Amino acid sequence: MAAFEFHQFPCRDDNYGVLVHDPASGQTASIDAPSASAVDHALEQHGWQLTHILTTHKHIDHVEGNLELKGKYNCVIIGPEAEAADIPGIDETVSHEQRIEFGEAPVEIIATPGHTLGQIAYHFPLSRTVFAADALFALGCGRIFEGTPQQMWTALSRLAALPPETVVYAGHEYTLANAKFAMTIEPGNQALVERIEQIEKLRADDLPTLPTTIATELATNPFLRPHSAEIRQRLDMADATDEEVFTEVRRLKDNA
Repeated sequence: MAAFEFHQFPCRDDNYGVLVHDPASGQTASIDAPSASAVDHALEQHGWQLTHILTTHKHIDHVEGNLELKGKYNCVIIGPEAEAADIPGIDETVSHEQRIEFGEAPVEIIATPGHTLGQIAYHFPLSRTVFAADALFALGCGRIFEGTPQQMWTALSRLAALPPETVVYAGHEYTLANAKFAMTIEPGNQALVERIEQIEKLRADDLPTLPTTIATELATNPFLRPHSAEIRQRLDMADATDEEVFTEVRRLKDNA
């Protein structure tokens, strides 16, 4: 297994940045660049030099630091081909099922459209880690701004199919609000009830609720649980497809 070091840090109002460092090669990647100053501070804390920015999607709170960081570190900016025109300073583009290398380890590109049409996730299989940005959150999923519910369900299904032990880093600290909504959808889920207790304690101490894991999300995240008998009963959708149930859960969250 690649011996990467990961450092997550809060920035902006509710974003998370993450640095991935490969001690063997000295390479360091920032997953998105929500804030140049926050990324720079995190690098200085560890004495790391930024070599890459791995951009997940075009929204300003994920790319605002690109040009400033590139100007200081001359780093390579990689991002989704479908959104290249909207990603400042981009050098290389990637698309679904492509593989790139970071250090000497593979990184798999997973298309996760819905929140934006071109959003991607970066999967580090040897480290059992995925950077899902605004596709999959702890107990939630991204709002569908550009895509369709079908596209978002396909995206989430791709992430859900990763090994259960996969560690998931997401772009925002939305977990407590997501938890309150999840309880309106599946209040009988004991795993969810216990998880919310943990989340409330973490947030009371101003601690992050991320990263999470695929297994934890499969057990508690209503957007990954359209098969749940309780959710189907509460929504009166016993005979609906999983995609149809997901679509209704997303609609309810949008209007919550």
